[in-house]
Amino acid sequence: MPESFGEAGATAAANDGNASAATAPAASTANPASSTAESSKATAATAAPAADNTAAASQSIRKDWWTLFGDDTLNQLVTQAQASNQDLRLAVARVEEAEGLLREVGAAQFPSVNAQAGSSRTQVSNADYTVMPPRQRDLRTAGLSTSFEIDLWGRLRRATEAARAQALSSRYARDTVELSVAGLVSTAYLSLRAYDAEIIATDESRTSRKDSLRIANSRFEGGLASALDVAQAEGALAAADAQLASLRQQRALMQNQLALLTGQPGLTIAPGDLRQLPLPPLPPAGLPSSLIEGRPDVRQAEETLVAANAKIGVAKAAFFPQLDLTGTLGSESSAMKKLFTSPAGVWSLGLNASMPVFDMGATAARVDQASAQQKQALASYQKAVQTAFKEVMDALVTLRETGESERAQAQRVDATTRAQRIAQARYEAGYSGFLDVLDAQRSANDALVSYVDTRQARLAAVVALFKALGGGWQDNSPRAKD
Repeated sequence: MPESFGEAGATAAANDGNASAATAPAASTANPASSTAESSKATAATAAPAADNTAAASQSIRKDWWTLFGDDTLNQLVTQAQASNQDLRLAVARVEEAEGLLREVGAAQFPSVNAQAGSSRTQVSNADYTVMPPRQRDLRTAGLSTSFEIDLWGRLRRATEAARAQALSSRYARDTVELSVAGLVSTAYLSLRAYDAEIIATDESRTSRKDSLRIANSRFEGGLASALDVAQAEGALAAADAQLASLRQQRALMQNQLALLTGQPGLTIAPGDLRQLPLPPLPPAGLPSSLIEGRPDVRQAEETLVAANAKIGVAKAAFFPQLDLTGTLGSESSAMKKLFTSPAGVWSLGLNASMPVFDMGATAARVDQASAQQKQALASYQKAVQTAFKEVMDALVTLRETGESERAQAQRVDATTRAQRIAQARYEAGYSGFLDVLDAQRSANDALVSYVDTRQARLAAVVALFKALGGGWQDNSPRAKD
């Protein structure tokens, strides 16, 4: 994997994206006791340089990245979505399930103690006795029993490690959903504000066209213009009205989308303007590419791989004897009143060992299954890292190019606005026809709408970059005017 993100890195990634295989936690499964321990050491050794390189950078990653846009409405929408989204609630419930499983599996490493009591009456045979003993006997029992598996081969430790990794994986899955929800809301909100800006621009164009119609009518009444000029002006005004209606419809639909994402039917959002949203601080050039290892989906894939490694150790432990230490302490008596006297006391202590002798290869098959699952987890981890790297590079390229395009579009807006004023003045002075005015108005409106679209694409690329990095970039240095 390239060591940093940047323009050179973008070119290299485009030319050799598949060659940058992710470094994954190694899986040593030579014996059940050391399988996960060795893999953990390998993971730590591999991750140490990356941690050193990204320690400072990771401190600047903000999880509440949407607040960097400085928009209170957006902040409220994201907060509401994270509180009401059904996918997120499902992810939270899965975290609770995984943590419950971890507690259950972890408890198996400790002795279990059970209390028991009983009372029974039995009848025995007297067929072989010359002196008949009582045929019916009473027995009262009370005591404690305990059992403890001696985890000599690490089966329980590996099972606990797998459950712990699965619990962590579920937490990162929840974080991934949170990140996705915030991204969806932010992108939809930017689209809404883009429609607001286009409505403002089109309304300004409509005002200009209405003035042109007034001037055309005045000139026509004075015999200085033809009926063609008036008809063309009326058509241009009607086109602006139609465009406004279409934009208002699209804005309403986007508002409905935000209502769905936030779980607020009937949501109403006051008009705004995309052009008023600032460009948040962006990561500096040369940011370590290993920073993407902090993405929740990458961490989720990594913990899934750790769990798969541990499960190999669990499967291999079945080849070795399972040792169980058992014991009881209590009392037995035929009479209840003697049950808790000293002579009634009983105890036992035992050690049981069991292991498969012949199972038609079932144990080996389970090891093969665990190994295959580990290979799948490894491939998923590598794919997650490569996908994350691609998404970062895509966002950086889009951000760079839309920045260039936005500057060009701003120049286009200035030029077409000047051209519109000149065309209007020349028409009023009688130096040019009304068609020049219409063309200038259309060009100015198209330029402003294109500028808004480009600005939206640039801000959307910022959202994509923050999602790709797993958070926004916090820069305490003074922000230059974008």
